[in-house]
Amino acid sequence: MKKVAVAMSGGVDSAVAALLLQQSGHETVGVTMCLGVAPAEGGRAKCCGVREIEDAGSVCRALGIRHYVVDFAADLEEKVIEPFVAEYLRGRTPNPCVACNRWLKFGSLLSKALAWGFDGLATGHYAAIETGGGGYLLKRPKDRRKDQTYFLHAIPRETLAKVLFPLAGYTKDEVRGIAERAGLPVFDKRESQDVCFMPADGHGAFLRSRGAGIEPGEIVNLEGRVLGRHEGIACYTIGQRGGLRVSSPKPLYVVAIDATHNRLVVGGKTDLRAGGLVAGEVNRLVDAFPEEARAKIRYAHRAARCRISEERDGRLTVRFAESQEAVAPGQSVVLYDGETVLGGGIIQEVLQWNLLKK
Repeated sequence: MKKVAVAMSGGVDSAVAALLLQQSGHETVGVTMCLGVAPAEGGRAKCCGVREIEDAGSVCRALGIRHYVVDFAADLEEKVIEPFVAEYLRGRTPNPCVACNRWLKFGSLLSKALAWGFDGLATGHYAAIETGGGGYLLKRPKDRRKDQTYFLHAIPRETLAKVLFPLAGYTKDEVRGIAERAGLPVFDKRESQDVCFMPADGHGAFLRSRGAGIEPGEIVNLEGRVLGRHEGIACYTIGQRGGLRVSSPKPLYVVAIDATHNRLVVGGKTDLRAGGLVAGEVNRLVDAFPEEARAKIRYAHRAARCRISEERDGRLTVRFAESQEAVAPGQSVVLYDGETVLGGGIIQEVLQWNLLKK
């Protein structure tokens, strides 16, 4: 690629990505997505707030490259926020960052960059793209602590040829050092936190502000006995312990969310363990999934050995070698074979023996 648009978030990672491309001879411009999100509270950084747009502009001026700000607020609303609200009301726990990467960064923004005549899009993600098997493969980066491939698994396979991840071979500390030596104004800027459109008082308040109907209901145990009342199923997630306000001699956790009957099902810690899952909306980054791989059910989760079977309806059944804790419908399961990201999907069902008996 000779001409590359760089998605500039206003942080140090995208700044160094642009710098590295410039130093390697690419013609670059910075492009920042304006998503119409509210300013961060308490000085917290957001990935797409007003201050971040200003910081991205200052980096582009320091590098001597053009900076464009493009309005993607309507895309965020349609592709990320509306599904986010709908999923929570169904009793699921969505991952908006996966949807943002799939539909906005490597969907709308990439399409716009190509339409402008650029050869591809670069970002400051910690991930790698390599050629292999007659195509392009998504790989884990050098910095395992910052590995962001979990959030990138839903990128369509055919777009990998148009994407660059310049930070693949660097650690976060090395990136900050490069930025400081280059005199970039964001070299010591702290990380962005939380979901960009989420207020400080959490997703329950956000859903209410969107007019979502959140009704109180029953908290029941695995036998169906009523233990208390909840504030609305959308305010809870699988594995949650705090905020239940139920008296019990042993700690209780949310083990299932019954949206049909507006109930929370609670149990002990061992009741959170599941033997497998069924995933839909599957995105394949390889020709075919192997029978055995490793699966991550959350970003911070350690990948677990599993067996994979593809169903006739296109869904995947993933069975773990050892049971896993707090598998949450709505979250993503991402499959790995060594350093290669095989793809993944959205968890739809949990194969959990305690609850299957009820």
